[in-house]
Amino acid sequence: MTNVLDRPLWTPSVERTADANLTAFARQAEKRWGVSLPGFDAVHAWSVASPEQFWVSVWEFGKVIGTRGDRILSDGNRMPGAKWFPDASLNFAQNLLRSRDSGDAIVFWGEDEVKNRLSHSELYRAVARFAAALRELGVVKGDRIAAYMPNMPETVIAMLAAASIGAIFTSASPDFGVQGVLDRFGQTEPKVLIAADGYYYNNKVIDSLGKLADIVRQLPSVKRVVVVPYVHAEHDLSAIPHARMLVDFVAPHHDLTEIIFEQLPFDHPLYVMYSSGTTGVPKCIVHCAGGALLQHLKEHTLHSDVKPGDRVFYFTTCGWMMWNWLVSGLAAGATLLLFDGSPFVGDGSVLFDYAEAEGMTHFGTSAKFIDAIAKIDLKPRETHNLATVRAIMSTGSPLVPESFDYVYREIKSDVCLSSISGGTDIISCFVLGCPTLPVWRGEIQCRGLGMAVDVFDDAGRPVRGEKGELVCTKPFPAMPIGFWNDPDGSKYRTAYFERFENVWCHGDFCEITEHGGLVIHGRSDATLNPGGVRIGTAEIYRQVERLPEVLESIVIGQDWEGDVRVVLFVKLRQGMMLDDELVKRIRQAIRDNTTPRHVPAKVLQVGDIPRTKSGKIVELAVRNVVHKQPVKNVEALANPEALEYFRDRAELGS
Repeated sequence: MTNVLDRPLWTPSVERTADANLTAFARQAEKRWGVSLPGFDAVHAWSVASPEQFWVSVWEFGKVIGTRGDRILSDGNRMPGAKWFPDASLNFAQNLLRSRDSGDAIVFWGEDEVKNRLSHSELYRAVARFAAALRELGVVKGDRIAAYMPNMPETVIAMLAAASIGAIFTSASPDFGVQGVLDRFGQTEPKVLIAADGYYYNNKVIDSLGKLADIVRQLPSVKRVVVVPYVHAEHDLSAIPHARMLVDFVAPHHDLTEIIFEQLPFDHPLYVMYSSGTTGVPKCIVHCAGGALLQHLKEHTLHSDVKPGDRVFYFTTCGWMMWNWLVSGLAAGATLLLFDGSPFVGDGSVLFDYAEAEGMTHFGTSAKFIDAIAKIDLKPRETHNLATVRAIMSTGSPLVPESFDYVYREIKSDVCLSSISGGTDIISCFVLGCPTLPVWRGEIQCRGLGMAVDVFDDAGRPVRGEKGELVCTKPFPAMPIGFWNDPDGSKYRTAYFERFENVWCHGDFCEITEHGGLVIHGRSDATLNPGGVRIGTAEIYRQVERLPEVLESIVIGQDWEGDVRVVLFVKLRQGMMLDDELVKRIRQAIRDNTTPRHVPAKVLQVGDIPRTKSGKIVELAVRNVVHKQPVKNVEALANPEALEYFRDRAELGS
């Protein structure tokens, strides 16, 4: 009898494989270049060995609007330093505003309080008015336009208007505190700041105008504040310098219907993104228009199989790179399904209500959300019609094998479940899904096309079947063009290229599986090292969070008696207390399913686990607290008060 673990959880049908964009892309590339590409592995090998052919094919398959030029890659052996499409010119916004028809471009739900939609023609006109208002204000290419906004249509409009001019867009979500915003926008010095009057979260109205006034008074670069109405009917802007309501800002251009799209170099700056900032002031990472466009077109069309008319959703805020990734779906002809607020509003099924009501084809979420709905025993396949959903995507942290089981058992059995991983650093993915490959339990399906992803040991040698550092050994178009205020590039080189010469070292601890997939075991800077043995934190979380009593956990290595010992903190279900019996079961679960080295020396209960705004747990911040070292930027945390639980535990005893 065949063990169920020896079989994939899902395999695409012959028909689905034949109909996939990836299949059409391979046939087109075979004809174009005279190569044989019978399956994904062959396509990936060719994409890495012949990057110029591959990225030209992505340009052509994605029907990029622009002038490509003759040269594809110069200084292709340098990282950093390679230049892609050095003779090209294009406009990012023009490529996302291809259509002007009456079909849905954007659908928006603000929890269950606000619902609206914009057609492609309405979106185009809204961008035209906003862009004209920016030009009238004196905005030119290279100026920064900042958004302190929820994930709503006006944020997309502002970004596209900025990109049409060649201005650089940067954003933060409205749950950031004043200092968190200043730590970001204070570095990039925006000329215009767009902000909503507030937002909804868990059926509560959260006002933003007070914080906005404090922020603007400390941002002398800002010449205009554009306030977007969302939660209030009336507005008093007298306390906010340079403020005007959106309707007044665009009113002089109400009848405008055309956009002037500046044609710009491939590497013209498009976005400034920010690192999480938990180890100091956030790094300002600059991404170029051409790189983001090509990489996102590749990931949407080839890896996610997004087709014109598909309806793509990702639960994200405007402070997370998944927002930038999502909005690029317009270039692939998709309708964007935006949601802002709590995904657990009501009975926790609002996102599945959205999927059913709007015919969602791609459902994007986080590993934490999937774990949370599994723990409350949500069964969407019994309560919702999810017939249109073809793909479920998860990121933010490793998706554990038990969550794979839950998705196929309780959400939908015939779906491509794609765990994806990359980051703000590359505004995209190193490893992700594939519509023509099977899904194996607990594994990310594949490496990104055009991405020379490998796993290195400490000596810089490729390894298989062993854990090591995730690296990329060749340049790719979505590499940052640099960091803001880093004129000699030293901070950029230190961040990614110091560990291995001329190789991007991403900071993930992972392994390549026998199926060619990948498993991420956590961040390498949070890797535990008891007795000199490297242990990925995700290996422990997987075992601990299988227990019904444990909602979530965080593990650190504590310096102890000349070595490192593993200390585990657990957040339990409401009303439960950690006792000796539960500690024993936690340790036994870890011992039975990993190794004795993984078993924590101490297991302690805390009331909450600190997280970044994008939901990632912050092991390094907890480790600093336990070692009585400062946490450099608590403003980066969504719940900084959670650190107090660990300060109380700083004396952990023996």
